[in-house]
Amino acid sequence: MYDTILVATDGSDAANRAVEHATDLASSFDADLHTIYVVDTTRYGKSVLSDAGGALDDLEERGAGILEDVAARSDVDVTTEIRSGRPDEEIDSYAAAIEADLVVLGNRGLGSGPGEELGSVAERVVRNAGRPVITA
Repeated sequence: MYDTILVATDGSDAANRAVEHATDLASSFDADLHTIYVVDTTRYGKSVLSDAGGALDDLEERGAGILEDVAARSDVDVTTEIRSGRPDEEIDSYAAAIEADLVVLGNRGLGSGPGEELGSVAERVVRNAGRPVITA
């Protein structure tokens, strides 16, 4: 049913639930598991990040740590990807590039406000992905 699964993470609790779910699905379906972390340049602005003396490097380093943790916790092989840009667009672009059969992500990320049932990134991915999406 699923040959390639993409899970997006930002290290939030919801993203961690998504990682667990995606890992279980990949194990059950013997699917390839990919995980992506996107540095949200729309939140800070590329010019701010490039002028901030290593801020972009710090954010990418944080993402690398999160992805390493995902790979270490998983009982399947994980391919990792770090990108910079608008998260929903980068998730969709990477999903298309790897021909993902399924995208899994948290229903709310670190940037979601309290009481939001579905964060803006999750909502845009669900709306625009062109492939099945599960939110956790």
